[in-house]
Amino acid sequence: MGVLSGYKIIELSGIGPGPLCGMLFADLGAEVIRIDRKNTVMPNQQAKYDITGRSKKSICLNLKDPNSKDILFKLIKNADALIEGFRPGVTEKLGIGPDDCLKHNEKLVYGRITGWGQSGPLAQAAGHDINYIALAGALYSIWGENKPSIPLNLIGDYGGGTMFLAFGVCAALLSANRTGKGQVVDAAMIDGVSALTSIFHSLSQSGIWNVNNRGRNLFDGGAPFYQVYETKDGHHISIGSLEPQFYQLFIEKLDLGDEFKNQMQFDKWDMLKEKLTTIFKKRTRDEWNEIFEGTDVCYAPVLSINEVMNHKHMQERNSFLKINDVTQPAPAPRFSVTPSSSPSAAPDIGQDNESIMLDIGYSKEQIKELEDKGILL
Repeated sequence: MGVLSGYKIIELSGIGPGPLCGMLFADLGAEVIRIDRKNTVMPNQQAKYDITGRSKKSICLNLKDPNSKDILFKLIKNADALIEGFRPGVTEKLGIGPDDCLKHNEKLVYGRITGWGQSGPLAQAAGHDINYIALAGALYSIWGENKPSIPLNLIGDYGGGTMFLAFGVCAALLSANRTGKGQVVDAAMIDGVSALTSIFHSLSQSGIWNVNNRGRNLFDGGAPFYQVYETKDGHHISIGSLEPQFYQLFIEKLDLGDEFKNQMQFDKWDMLKEKLTTIFKKRTRDEWNEIFEGTDVCYAPVLSINEVMNHKHMQERNSFLKINDVTQPAPAPRFSVTPSSSPSAAPDIGQDNESIMLDIGYSKEQIKELEDKGILL
């Protein structure tokens, strides 16, 4: 079940944004066949903890053997999309690049996820999330203690990478259904991150955001009403009283003095933050929850990933589920007519070799022969 039920996606195994994209497709009902390598990047990773591998099928092929191409081409013959995350030119060298694959299926969407993109002077350079968000201007503005602060790898890998790959592939699938023609999706994390920073390009050029005054702007820790504060018990809470009516409620809840009335008096922000820091350390996080949670102050406790699933709101929405005793996020987004099924556990590498090969026309004898030759692993 799911909104993408009936679609088939081939995923060339990798790490980071590609596998998460494949998981999103599988969560929404697509048949995702992962082409694995025998020696993975994280060989000690147990399948039960491979959350991004859930609901997928696995076939283990030696793609370096030219004879493996015939198997791949048979797999993509009736597939809707293929996603891969190698450096530009790698699949071409293997003989399974876009031109090779589109000859066998002209409606195929060939999704490619990289950091730097398929072209440009840095296209062949190695890199990671931190580098991509640095070049795209996002890291510069996330200010920590006297230097940019590393925001996990959510912005580049998964925001600018996974989500734009998924969006691009889905858009290209819509086009293929209308035109009968597939195409290549060049999803570069630097492009995705740049698109995500659109509002800050707007704010900076209109004079609202000072790019060189980091840590003193509206959303980067400068504002006392859009801030994280420590509580008495060493936890933290978040305040986002941005709009005037929410800010007014914030003032009333804390019974703050006249000095807080002018919300946008920038020269007082540091002083107001100091006062609020003292105030919020007088109560525990739970005590502040009692005061603020569920109100229009725009408030939430800062929870660890181990605490999130126990919050009443997340529990009410069934935002987490367990597979083989491993807690993980439930499929998202949600659909009214075509709800997603509960995910199944990730496969072991090569777990579905035989069933997949039988489905595309190979006999058991041929499968055994391919295994003996080291093509099917």
